[in-house]
Amino acid sequence: MIDIIDLSKIIASKGDNPLIISTVNLQSQEDSEPERKLQELKFKQELRKDWILFIVRDVVIFPAAILFIFAVSGYSLFTQIYR
Repeated sequence: MIDIIDLSKIIASKGDNPLIISTVNLQSQEDSEPERKLQELKFKQELRKDWILFIVRDVVIFPAAILFIFAVSGYSLFTQIYR
């Protein structure tokens, strides 16, 4: 997706008037459709990756860490009581 500007044509057509440069997208409709679909696919993959990381981190690891802490503290308390 390269925007091409031919400055010589712009300068020749403007003359003494103030020069206004506008980017012209020379990309055809056929080329832009696969590009748009590729961007949508990348967005969906990123979203899917974010959801997987959320599930692994917040739904699996955090409760497992809490249960481990409770298990260790319960075992410690149990061994302190029955000494």
